Amino acid sequence: MFSDIIAEMKKVTWLSRRELIYLTGLVLLVTVVMALLLGVIDFGFTKLVNEVFIGGG
Repeated sequence: MFSDIIAEMKKVTWLSRRELIYLTGLVLLVTVVMALLLGVIDFGFTKLVNEVFIGGG
């Protein structure tokens, strides 16, 4: 059983260290940008809903 797993793992094309670091950084950057964007949108909608339903404040 484990020999099959080892054989399959040897067939995998692994990323180079440079590719791994680059792609990890890219994922983190996109995650942070999306979190900030969603935070700004949420803040805007909160202000809009408060203005419409509560009447300012």
